[in-house]
Amino acid sequence: MMAAAAISGSSGHLVVSSPRFRQPLTLPSRSGRPIAAAASAVARGGVAVAAVSSPAVSAVAGKDAKQAPKDFLHINDFDKDTIMNILNRAIEVKAAIKSGDRSFQPFNGKSMAMIFAKPSMRTRVSFEAGFFLLGGHAIYLGPDDIQMGKREETRDVARVLSGYNDIIMARVFAHQDILDLAKYAAVPVINGLTDYNHPCQIMADALTMLEHVGRIENTKVVYVGDGNNIVHSWLLLAAVLPFHFVCACPKGFEPDAKTVEIARSAGISKIEITNDPREAVKGADVVYTDVWASMGQKEEADYRKQKFQGFTVCLFSHFLEFPCLAGHQLHIL
Repeated sequence: MMAAAAISGSSGHLVVSSPRFRQPLTLPSRSGRPIAAAASAVARGGVAVAAVSSPAVSAVAGKDAKQAPKDFLHINDFDKDTIMNILNRAIEVKAAIKSGDRSFQPFNGKSMAMIFAKPSMRTRVSFEAGFFLLGGHAIYLGPDDIQMGKREETRDVARVLSGYNDIIMARVFAHQDILDLAKYAAVPVINGLTDYNHPCQIMADALTMLEHVGRIENTKVVYVGDGNNIVHSWLLLAAVLPFHFVCACPKGFEPDAKTVEIARSAGISKIEITNDPREAVKGADVVYTDVWASMGQKEEADYRKQKFQGFTVCLFSHFLEFPCLAGHQLHIL
């Protein structure tokens, strides 16, 4: 099977492509995204407070494998059954909400503090709307409200917010910030994004695959572009669920070697890192890409534009658009 995408050269967009679709399909990624976010406690809002009873295998934090994590920091902190239970429950709750049934209110009377050291309109709207649809109240704390490690120590921020809230979500730059926040917080901490990984986004994308491809296992997922935090979370998912994951990136932009080894050493998925995007997309069920210069990398934009020539996904037919829309100009050829 050939992927319904071609590779040429410019910036990024998040796309799904599968030979099974005869007509173009687009997800409700704009008006419908709060519904997807509200799907139980899944891909965006309250996954960390779901009843988790399975062993944890932490990629970075090194937690006791016999203790279920209170936080949602890395996808492979959870086992396969837990990840699939979360996603399947999300599909059920999403369907209920879309049908007009708002009776599922697990966060009634609960509050969630949202730390945005790294601003994002879409992440804020999806978390806040999703938490509201599930009965809760979200509190936005922007860069001017909290400066962890600068104006106030992270441990003090964690303790204060734990005293007033039931959940903390944080979108930060340094991955160590989310680890420290989780270490000192007395309530569940959700990783809304770090420079290292983006677990909630990949959970949302896994949900999209279940809905529109029909499965995650035994698919071929190809990422074309920078080996960034998105790729790291795909690799950590591949350490939990069996599928073929390929990252096609220019030389010098490969994903973190230790994370690649985590995925490979799990021994359940086929992992490939290549510099040939045209070869990579052959037989793909899903083709995925992202912006070339993320927030904080704008000074490298011209350099990256040159380096990433030939690593653009061009859509021709039967495509799905994933809900992670980058807040930047999109170049789709």
